[in-house]
Amino acid sequence: MSRKKHAKDKTEKTSAGVEEGASKNAGPTPNETPAQTFDEYQCSGNVEIDFPGLCALLDMKDIPAVSTKQPDSSNTEAEGENTEDSQSQIKAAPSWPKPCLQVELENEDPFNTTSMKVSGWKVEEQITRVLNKMLPSLSKLQSLQFWQAGLTDRMLISLMNTISLCSNLRVVTLEGNPLPEQSYHLLLSEESVLTHLSLRNNRIGDEGARLIGSALSTTRSANKNLCSLNLAFNCIGDVGAAHIAQGLRLNRALLFLSLSNNQIGDSGAAHLAAILGEFALTHEEVVERRKLLLERMQSSSLGIDADQSSADQLPSDLSVPSGTSQSKGENKSTSKKREPAKKDEKPLASKENPKSNKKSTDLKVPQSKGGKSGGKQKQISTQEQDTSSTALNEQLESVEIVNPLLDQSVQHRDGQIFLPGNTTLTSLNLSGNRITEQSLPLFLSSLQMQTEGGGLLRLCLQRNLFPPECESYVMINELMELRDPLNENSSEQREEEGQGA
Repeated sequence: MSRKKHAKDKTEKTSAGVEEGASKNAGPTPNETPAQTFDEYQCSGNVEIDFPGLCALLDMKDIPAVSTKQPDSSNTEAEGENTEDSQSQIKAAPSWPKPCLQVELENEDPFNTTSMKVSGWKVEEQITRVLNKMLPSLSKLQSLQFWQAGLTDRMLISLMNTISLCSNLRVVTLEGNPLPEQSYHLLLSEESVLTHLSLRNNRIGDEGARLIGSALSTTRSANKNLCSLNLAFNCIGDVGAAHIAQGLRLNRALLFLSLSNNQIGDSGAAHLAAILGEFALTHEEVVERRKLLLERMQSSSLGIDADQSSADQLPSDLSVPSGTSQSKGENKSTSKKREPAKKDEKPLASKENPKSNKKSTDLKVPQSKGGKSGGKQKQISTQEQDTSSTALNEQLESVEIVNPLLDQSVQHRDGQIFLPGNTTLTSLNLSGNRITEQSLPLFLSSLQMQTEGGGLLRLCLQRNLFPPECESYVMINELMELRDPLNENSSEQREEEGQGA
């Protein structure tokens, strides 16, 4: 009996060991997971794990399912769904019986989420908290879409702060989400890194357009990253179009703009046409231009003073007295060819060579003009001074490129200053509005000014209040056909869909 008892004990121990090893390999069960709070949760970057896990920590009863999809495969990994059902739900999202978070993966790796979409179901405050917690961990996320998700202004503000933490997120679609406070402009802030933004069908009116126009540009700030803006199927009228046009005056980043299917008439169209061609600066813009020019001159002066601080490292005959003015240096252009010969000589006192002070100033003054300073900098004695001067020139040139008010091609006529107009915008969609034949000559005139240096490649004016055979419209189409690099006849179909192509 002792042998049987020993064998029985051995069998029980072996069975227990196998079960223990299996449990270790399977990992901890949900009940065995150490207790933690929502704030303590560390996101893994796998939406299928993080999303339900975070929802559970908020004690949510009805947790939306996660539906994953690979670009090259129609397979889905959502629980309780087969392939056909999942695909039909993706195509007919509004009819989904239950909320589902659509996730698209770059490949089969669940940690490579590239796109996330909420479509046809209301997002609650708790879901917003979960998204704000989870999104920054998705390093490959590029696109975020909300369609009829019932977002509020408060939710949008919190999401906007989260978007700034997402390293690769550049595309945001927010459609069918009317906001009482019209907070959409926050997505176009000067700090925003978004390149594509769609705000279709949000009932955006003239006040919302005013905020968006100010976000595009003012005399002191401008959005520098957004390339595409879709405002189709909203309620923007003439006043709102004028605000958008105002924002386009000094914006030099936006390439594609759709205002199709709004309520824009001839007055709003005239403002949009005006900024495409040459336009006169307002009093406020003239004042700001003078301030910028003054700041540029001061920056140049500060750069010269910074070079003076390193005079101990320079030959004394190149140091500039603090009282030396730029006007003195501008009048001296002699004996520059002798300067390289003095580089190898011992430093001389400034009193022994009084002309050297003026020569040094003469070498630095052209920096403020942003002109041909590169060749002269090579003649300066030390590498430190050369590097400083080059950096200053690059800084000034970047200011001139970024701010149109410092455009070198401005013209002065009849006491006014004229800018060449916005030639960065390449596509403008105004189809489906209330524009009549009265506004067409204005567009034609502006387009004819854009003969060089960029300009519109596509202007969509279909389905407005003028006959297709009117002369100005025919001339506009002929001009656009010559410019359109694709020269496709399918553009009208895209306009009807309101895509702002």
